[in-house]
Amino acid sequence: MGKIDEIIKEKGLTPKDCEYHTRRLLENDGKIRVLVIKGIPVAYAEYKCPKCGHEGYSEQEYKKVSKASKIRLRVECEKCHLNIKVDKLKGKKEKKK
Repeated sequence: MGKIDEIIKEKGLTPKDCEYHTRRLLENDGKIRVLVIKGIPVAYAEYKCPKCGHEGYSEQEYKKVSKASKIRLRVECEKCHLNIKVDKLKGKKEKKK
């Protein structure tokens, strides 16, 4: 995995340039990383499928979801076609005092 790192380096991105950026560990040693750059409605995703172990990369249209939605994004594995879901994190992080 490293395509997103290449995009960040190539464009000289900082955290404030990102609309959304996450790394998630999935069951069965799977993982997913998603990057959305402000002003560009494209989600860049790299993943290791929790079902078949395939490592892949995907670019897809990114739309903000409603507050009621529990899933922020779905990425389909290129090999086994599993829908890998990126759930919204429940609750807000507590601020340090």
